[in-house]
Amino acid sequence: MAVMSKVTIRPVRRADVAIIVGMLADDPLGGARERIEDPLPPSYFKAFETLERDPNIQLVVAEDGDGAVVGCLQLCILPGLSSQGASRGLIEDVRVASHCRSRGIGEQLVQWAVAEARGKGCKLVELLTHHTRVDAQRFYERLGFARSHVGMTVRF
Repeated sequence: MAVMSKVTIRPVRRADVAIIVGMLADDPLGGARERIEDPLPPSYFKAFETLERDPNIQLVVAEDGDGAVVGCLQLCILPGLSSQGASRGLIEDVRVASHCRSRGIGEQLVQWAVAEARGKGCKLVELLTHHTRVDAQRFYERLGFARSHVGMTVRF
């Protein structure tokens, strides 16, 4: 890691949605899933409104010292019966703007999410990363995550 950039982590605002979608689309996998149009498709704003109302989901951004959005993450708190009724934290959609990578921003976001999940009584935090994202896998292992499950999905 080169230089550690201190960021402020805050809840997402409607005005941040286009920036987040841009970060989500900024790689081959995301580029195939997202639609970057002006204006953005209404489905993104409908999703934002749903997320904003759900008390078990926190969608946050990382802001640099100039107030620019340079990263994002979604934390879902999932109640469950297993592990004696333990809740778990699920980290999703971790992204850092391509021009800001290797500055510790992703690490700050993930550490925030882990601390937040622990503070909400979660007994574990999990995440999925695509099998082709080898650098991301090394990053998460460096932060203490272990390869413990095989993730499987069905897309519709």
